[in-house]
Amino acid sequence: MRSGIYVVFLLSVYCTSGLPLPACENVTIVTRAEWGAQPSKEINYMGTPVGVVFIHHTAMSECDTQDRCSEEMRTIQRFHQVDRGWDDIGYNFLIGEDGKAYEGRAWDRIGAHTRGWNDVAIAFSIMGDYTKHLPNDAALNAVQAMIECGIRLGKIDADYKLYGHRDVGATECPGQRLYELIRTWEHYGRVGSEPPVKPTPIPFHSGV
Repeated sequence: MRSGIYVVFLLSVYCTSGLPLPACENVTIVTRAEWGAQPSKEINYMGTPVGVVFIHHTAMSECDTQDRCSEEMRTIQRFHQVDRGWDDIGYNFLIGEDGKAYEGRAWDRIGAHTRGWNDVAIAFSIMGDYTKHLPNDAALNAVQAMIECGIRLGKIDADYKLYGHRDVGATECPGQRLYELIRTWEHYGRVGSEPPVKPTPIPFHSGV
């Protein structure tokens, strides 16, 4: 019984202190407060674990330090909120070539990343344009670590399907070189020319 109480206490410490959860020990997550996010205009939640993961690129500037990536995050959020009129930065998480993940809408919020799929998927977007070259290993490793983190946290189904943005929309995203790479990853889900089938959304439960 004491060990059970200790586990509950330990999790409460992690959740209230801002420390990284053990499930995410292989990647550093830079919080919204740390990169200087503006407040969301509106928040809508989705049920998890999701069975779909999308890979994007921002087709904007690359970054390789936390200062530069934080500045890029603020630029992207401003573009999404002001120019496009969205509630917030569109992606759930963004990845820098510093090897860190930057919190966008996080695990449980409906994003604005993949039209028609936002309520059933989590999207990771690597900052930069990967049409002609690949992201560095630090960024690619961070994407994989974040997916594993999501599985351990119960936010991504262990049998998830992975797609590039272009698999479900008329876009070049996530860039030709990055798209070629993710098609070799174990969970890549598209078979032949058949379009992916959207799963039924899971009702959101707050757990309260």
